Amino acid sequence: MPVAVWGRLPASRKALERFGNPVVTFEDAFLRSVLPGPSTPPLGLTIDDLGVHFDPTTPSRLETTLKSHPLDDPDLLRRAAEGRAFLRHYGLSKYNPVPRGFGPPPEAGYVLVIDQVAGDAAIAGAAKGVFAEMLAAAKAENPDKRILIRTHPAVTHRKGRSGHFSLSDTGGNVELLTEPFNPVDLLVGAAKVYCVSSQMGFEAIVHGHRPVVFGAPFYAGWGLSDDRNLLPAARDRRARMPDADQMFAAAMLEFPFWFDRTTGQACTFEEAACQLLAEARHRWDGLKPASMLGMHMWKRGTTGGFLNGAGHVPKFVNSAAEACSTAKDANGQVVVWAGREPPSLASDCAKANIPLRRMEDGFLRSSGLGAELTPALSLVLDDLGIYYDPRSESRLETLIATSNDLPEFAARRAKELRQRILETGVTKYNLSAKAPPDLPTNREVILVPGQVEDDASIRAGTAETGTNLGLLEATRSANPQAFLIYKPHPDVQAGLREGALGDEALQFCDMVSAHDTAALLDACDTVATMTSLLGFEALLRGKRVICYGTPFYAGWGLTEDHGPECPRRQARVSLDRLVHAALVDYPRYMDPVSGLPSTPERIVERLANGETGKPVRLRVLAKLQGLFAGYAFIWRRGPRRS
Repeated sequence: MPVAVWGRLPASRKALERFGNPVVTFEDAFLRSVLPGPSTPPLGLTIDDLGVHFDPTTPSRLETTLKSHPLDDPDLLRRAAEGRAFLRHYGLSKYNPVPRGFGPPPEAGYVLVIDQVAGDAAIAGAAKGVFAEMLAAAKAENPDKRILIRTHPAVTHRKGRSGHFSLSDTGGNVELLTEPFNPVDLLVGAAKVYCVSSQMGFEAIVHGHRPVVFGAPFYAGWGLSDDRNLLPAARDRRARMPDADQMFAAAMLEFPFWFDRTTGQACTFEEAACQLLAEARHRWDGLKPASMLGMHMWKRGTTGGFLNGAGHVPKFVNSAAEACSTAKDANGQVVVWAGREPPSLASDCAKANIPLRRMEDGFLRSSGLGAELTPALSLVLDDLGIYYDPRSESRLETLIATSNDLPEFAARRAKELRQRILETGVTKYNLSAKAPPDLPTNREVILVPGQVEDDASIRAGTAETGTNLGLLEATRSANPQAFLIYKPHPDVQAGLREGALGDEALQFCDMVSAHDTAALLDACDTVATMTSLLGFEALLRGKRVICYGTPFYAGWGLTEDHGPECPRRQARVSLDRLVHAALVDYPRYMDPVSGLPSTPERIVERLANGETGKPVRLRVLAKLQGLFAGYAFIWRRGPRRS
């Protein structure tokens, strides 16, 4: 029976000496986690029945794969190329404490020297003094260039760890980088990379470099690096000349075992990478302590959970002055619920140089209404504006405008996500389904979704047509022969928000329906809306969409626009790239089952399978709210319209 060991820890070496072969060695995969150490377990493992990838004295399973696997399958190489693009675009590395663009990066053109943790098993076979040899070579070969020594992240994140370089090694053109920089940013700006056996040498190859290597890591000896100290035996075994995509395919797609922490099941590299991005973003969003303003009491547990990824506990405050004061004291950020932003908050934050982000529900929200106190599975954080207000730029608008620059894998991912949404019938709220109504087959069927008339998106994104009755009238005027279905907004239907229409709706429509949103979207030909998200959901289904306002999805060449123009929206984008901006890059997701940051794909599956829930305390509070909602609604609204 094989003996399983972890890497080449002292206990592992004793097991090797005692049991000999067969031994199976486990190690972290090359895309590991957000932070080093046991606090964040790996998303992948390497399982080696021959040796271990960082020991060049004997063959390893990874070396054998690189040597013997054909690595010529077109689909495998496409995945490798897209995987490399994914890591570069999002700045993912083995460890991911900070995002791309965190802090001002060094001016490009420097020489990057990679330090490692002293005593690490991966450098056990390297000659004594090899790190000093590496730095000496970097200085001698680049006398006129700035040389930056990059400290290993474990040195700064785990006590008791040290590297091979210190301030005593600096001076002249040599500097020590101890600040947190994203590794991809450092590799993009480097003119040359020097390493011993660090994984960043492999990542340098992934990002197009030919690193100078002073050890004998798995990626040395294949013609992709400048090898200074490679063992002759390893050089003889590694006679093949793979390209960077083939190297990536072997090391990232074929060799590791990837694991989805939200499901506890095996997964693909792509799924693991997307999950790691979700977990990394959770940390990145919370790097600055958050002072949170405008959050209803029942939302605080959920909203705060989206901003605690770096260990900072969000502080809930009650005024703009308190938000700015607490954020400034903590070198933090202010996060405000967008619809409850005080008028002076933006200018107060700007004057104090405090980051301001606006929070709102995402577009794949929950199984149930927000007005019924159903917690959101997705939220958006916007550092520029907010998606529903076209009067100023938002982060979503920027993501859409630049979506044509995304790598091809992004459009493919969005297309697959959109297809899965259509297959499952998932919508924003996912209320109980009712069978679709019988509809005429000889007339165009237009679905007209009602909205909450005092909603911020109506106030900000409409002009002439800004009421449900006005929307119906405009739609009927433009489409006199069509069959119009009016669907009241669920919050309005439940008596929780304003905007209800009585018999007056039937002056302009043929049917008032409370049927399931997905069923109505499938049954209609067209959606006419002011700013409703149903217009976006109709686009997902390939429907014609007419906009009488300026929602985030209008103005990009995908809709018929009759609302206020937005001159900033000049780009013409594909539907899938719009979907990628709106459902992949803009929101953040939290898995209701595992409690972990998650992907839109996982949330679609949870919603489709009904794997969501509302805490008992919120269900009770929602019942009480429903009992009193009618009285509060009458008091707010006053007499009915005649």
